[in-house]
Amino acid sequence: MTHMSNPQLNENQLAQAHKLIAKIKKEIETLAKNNPEAIFAFRRKIYKELMYDERSKPMERKKLKDKMRKKQKGLCPLCKQELPEKSAVLDRAEAIKGYLEENVRLICPDCDKKTQEARGFK
Repeated sequence: MTHMSNPQLNENQLAQAHKLIAKIKKEIETLAKNNPEAIFAFRRKIYKELMYDERSKPMERKKLKDKMRKKQKGLCPLCKQELPEKSAVLDRAEAIKGYLEENVRLICPDCDKKTQEARGFK
């Protein structure tokens, strides 16, 4: 599985993102009528839905983890050790492609940590 780096925004796109975020914040305040509890609830809902776009819903990831565990015969493809029941990680080859069977492997937490460090994360 070849891993690709995540796309980055250029300066112009980053400026556009900041403008969009400011616009969204203002719209949230308007919708919530400046009520702090409603602002909090709107932010949480929007965050959660955007994360689902990025990562898919938890039950979808759980099903994919189960499928990959079976496909990999319960072993981490990197260290060849048995995958733990609870903390195995879906590792995407290309983050932009999402959590699809052909784009992921299920790895153990130790290999995930090493993989993320090798990619410059964490």
